[in-house]
Amino acid sequence: METLISSLYPQLNFPITHASDVAAARRAGQKLADALGFDDVKAGRLAIIITEAATNILKHAGEGTVTIMRTQSGVAMPGVDVVAVDNGPGIGDLEFSLRDGVSTAGTAGTGLGALRRQADEFDVWTQHGRGAAFFMRVWRGAAPPEPCGMEVGALCTPLAGEDACGDGWAVSCDPDGATVLGVDGLGHGPEAAKAAAGAIHALEKRPSAAPEEVLRTAHELLRLTRGAALSVARIDYGGGDVRFAGIGNVGGLVYDGTARRALVSHNGIVGHNMRKVQEFVAPFPPGALCVLYSDGIQSQWDLGDYPGLHVRAPALVAAVLMRDFIRRRDDAMVLVARRRMS
Repeated sequence: METLISSLYPQLNFPITHASDVAAARRAGQKLADALGFDDVKAGRLAIIITEAATNILKHAGEGTVTIMRTQSGVAMPGVDVVAVDNGPGIGDLEFSLRDGVSTAGTAGTGLGALRRQADEFDVWTQHGRGAAFFMRVWRGAAPPEPCGMEVGALCTPLAGEDACGDGWAVSCDPDGATVLGVDGLGHGPEAAKAAAGAIHALEKRPSAAPEEVLRTAHELLRLTRGAALSVARIDYGGGDVRFAGIGNVGGLVYDGTARRALVSHNGIVGHNMRKVQEFVAPFPPGALCVLYSDGIQSQWDLGDYPGLHVRAPALVAAVLMRDFIRRRDDAMVLVARRRMS
């Protein structure tokens, strides 16, 4: 049985620069919790997490971003993911700061401890002088087992002034492997978002197919749209490798903790001008990352410059890359998928 998660679920991005932004993010989280059927206890825990994460940004970094979204997981039970990232001074002694009663800002010091205590799942990455990133997950009920062999974290940011994002992503999981897809609809706005959605529907139609077959299906579905750049990677658990095919400028790479291997795409536009589709194969052992990113993200970055980040929650990897390498003149997308160790 396949499961599919994608950017078709809404993602709420809140720049945090003022106390009023904290309240706006909290209200949005409460609205999403209501829509997903959270009870009062779980909704209250989510509200605490959002409030403390956003307030921590203001106190210690001055500004940052909080993203609230439906859980990026293949399980049937709904949940909410919260990612908070800043570019402040970082946290010198993380474990000490996560204790209740500890504060470096003259407050009660319960903020960071509350994040870990209230979340069903929690992770954090920080580096001195390079800010901090927090990941919190709250399930509607008891934490369910994860059926997908991949951990996924992805962020999309529309061009300033636009509500719809023309970049998108999707991940399909089955017992034998997983397929990850990154798409950049031409231009930006609603028509670009329509093209991106068409590519995601191609994966819905062919969830376990080879990358070349997904691209050809998308080519047919996108003929009446603007078209898109599209990259697809199929991860084979048994073979321990990844097969990749791409058309256009959605970049891809594999990172195993030491070596970075770029994944090669060909020129063209899916839906209009797709002359050559070619698959490439690369090793993909347990623990490796597959990263897909649109051209709204700069390409000159190296996860080796961020000690320890590659083993943290994929959402944190995506958030830090988005924070540091977004171009801000186009839609932007980062998808990070890690093969589970067991």
